[in-house]
Amino acid sequence: MIELLYSIDVAVFFFINHTIANPVFDWVMPFITDLNKSKPILILIGVFILYILWSGGKNARVTIGLLFITVIISDQTNSVFLKELFGRIRPCRTLDGVRMLVDCGGGLSFPSSHAVNNFAGATVISHFYQKQKYYWFSFAALVALSRPYVGVHYPSDIVAGSLVGIGIGYLMVKIWNILELKVKEFKSK
Repeated sequence: MIELLYSIDVAVFFFINHTIANPVFDWVMPFITDLNKSKPILILIGVFILYILWSGGKNARVTIGLLFITVIISDQTNSVFLKELFGRIRPCRTLDGVRMLVDCGGGLSFPSSHAVNNFAGATVISHFYQKQKYYWFSFAALVALSRPYVGVHYPSDIVAGSLVGIGIGYLMVKIWNILELKVKEFKSK
């Protein structure tokens, strides 16, 4: 059964990595997959965060604070614990004929940290800004899809990563809601 699942994973990987390949995606997907390495993007994000912290009100400050904590927890949980637990090698290191559009990287593959972190973030932001949830989850899905496209993750890595990320984001929101309720109860006494 595991061999069948692996063969499906490899077939879907090559469909994403080869069959849907085109010059536009070949330019866009590496950019999307490495947004965190683009200095202009990081500067824009920093300015945007400062602007929101300054003018966005309490809801925006809570969102950014919880988002920051969530991404640290999701990233460390995935990178330090889950990836080491599963120990899966990246497809660019195990499969022949992978189209590589970015560096393969030295880390492990399962689950995808890009998927974990982006879906955890989308879950947190969507809790506070429900009308924007489709944008944030679409963005997270696009980043996740970019990972097999550029050759560094199997599809199951991004599916598992998205589920782990949603779970961590949901848990962080629930913890925040409990803490907020406890503070309100304390203040009302």
